[in-house]
Amino acid sequence: MRHSQFGALFTAASVIALLSSGSAFAQTAVDTRIGAEVRGRLEEGDARTRGGDAYRYDDYRVQLRAGQRLQAELRSSDFDSFLAIYAEGRTSGEPLATDDDGAGSGMNARLRFTPETDGVYIVRARAYSGLASGAYTLALSERVAPRQPRPGRITVGGDVSGRLSSGDAEDEDGNIFDAYAFRANAGDRVAVLLESDDFDPLVRVGRMVGGAFVQSAQNDDGAGKGLNSYLVFTAPQAGEYVIQAASVGSGAEGDYRLSLEQGPPAPEARSIAIGDEVSGRLDDDSAQSDAGAPADLYRFTGRAGQRVAISLKADDFDSYLELFDANHNSLATDDDSGGELNARLTFVLPDDGDYVIEARGFSDANGRYDLKLEEVAPPPPPTALSFGQTVQGDLKDGGPTDDAGRLFDGYAFSGTEGQRVQAIMRSGDFDALLQVAKAGEEFEELASDDDGLRQGTDARLTFTLPEDGDYILRALPYSSSGKGLYSLEFADRGPEPGPGSLLIGSTARGALTDNDALTDEGVSFDAYTFKAKADEKLRFTLISPAFDAMVEVGEDKEGDFRSLAEDDDSLSDTHARLDWTAPRDGTYVVRARSFAPGSTGDYVLTVERQP
Repeated sequence: MRHSQFGALFTAASVIALLSSGSAFAQTAVDTRIGAEVRGRLEEGDARTRGGDAYRYDDYRVQLRAGQRLQAELRSSDFDSFLAIYAEGRTSGEPLATDDDGAGSGMNARLRFTPETDGVYIVRARAYSGLASGAYTLALSERVAPRQPRPGRITVGGDVSGRLSSGDAEDEDGNIFDAYAFRANAGDRVAVLLESDDFDPLVRVGRMVGGAFVQSAQNDDGAGKGLNSYLVFTAPQAGEYVIQAASVGSGAEGDYRLSLEQGPPAPEARSIAIGDEVSGRLDDDSAQSDAGAPADLYRFTGRAGQRVAISLKADDFDSYLELFDANHNSLATDDDSGGELNARLTFVLPDDGDYVIEARGFSDANGRYDLKLEEVAPPPPPTALSFGQTVQGDLKDGGPTDDAGRLFDGYAFSGTEGQRVQAIMRSGDFDALLQVAKAGEEFEELASDDDGLRQGTDARLTFTLPEDGDYILRALPYSSSGKGLYSLEFADRGPEPGPGSLLIGSTARGALTDNDALTDEGVSFDAYTFKAKADEKLRFTLISPAFDAMVEVGEDKEGDFRSLAEDDDSLSDTHARLDWTAPRDGTYVVRARSFAPGSTGDYVLTVERQP
């Protein structure tokens, strides 16, 4: 990482350490701050990820306050810019926000992020894809809060007419809106209708907090209202609320009419206890949710820290679950974690008290359903797993389940950055699935596999560890109904093998083994580099008595392989022959591989000029 700062001055500290594989450098994040502008360069020796979608990156550490409105802008004429932001210490998981081309031109990135808590965050500057190199400029700034207009007044039972025009206030995305304020008591239900013949209306309801609009609900196509927006809103607490009248598309202008009415009564919530399972039916005569869809409500009492699982199963419609607190604040939703058309929601209750479940369809629903509410224990501590170990397991009723309701066993292991680990799970009782994650309070999947062995129901997961530390491997069935016996093999595959070299006119004799490098599809291969001149015509022949041979030619830019040509059976049903013309002078890679995963054995590879 090469960088220099200008504009606002700050002190940068950078520590560079070798990756465990010795093939690249890893770098700590550079300290920076709001107002700084950095000239940097992605180059050989920078930190990089592993695998088929590897990329090179520079990291910058910035301290942010809760509610601080960060804008990071990455510009480069050498590569397609991409920005991501992480909480410090969580860069191996999913980013909190990303952006590819928000700064326009298709090559520059602009990321906007507002943290919920004070803390240190990591801004990652990288290319959109591949191991691109080149110069860039990264600028960090604090966005000015958008101008909030002095809202007009509207009362329950009243309506106003207005017009969206270019002189109106704009939201963070640059879309114009008008604002109207009303007062409500805790639990009050109001119905907001926004109508227009000139644009597709969008209505938002929220509160002003510290001068900023905090949205609570929105709607753009209320049930039965065509393109008009109809929203039923339940006030979670007493106070003043703001309605924003806007359009779905940016730049839309025109006349509108806004009405505020007393909302329909909330559907009566039936009582349900943890451990109960009930049946119901949704149809046109059912009560309606705030979104205008048929729905049934169920109220239960829980305690702080209690982990509950709610399952909604239906054969006739796509199930949808939403969980509310006693003040009708939405806490969680789910559409299809229960598999197929079913919903399953797992949630840890934050407080003692009452909660409300809303059972409905993802869209209009008509048909019977089954709803189950149960308490689930937190995951037990994972079992220690060593490299080279094979374990036998049994997934059976009463064991721990994941958020999708699948039984699982957890295994803990430690590794180093760049280390290649492999887990193989076999079962004759269910379709096997393997998942890996960093150790932590929440299981956040980094990689998974359900049929890497291509043998029907067995899984093989090969994963390169992104950093030193502790990891969790989960062995589970692909579906929530799966259970039974399984075996799990765990191995250290070492660093990924580098390519050999091959001269034109020579023959290589080798063997594919379980220790070889793998493609993204889990196919073993050996790689050889060779030099060719532009328009040179070459023939590659791969023969094997042990597997269905496939030969592939491409370019490898520092670990990022790009296939140019391949052949499977031009010589025979199981032997490959590829005639290929080099597009330019350069160094290329030929891969000797099998057609399908799980195939190993001896082979002969010949590279010669075409006759």
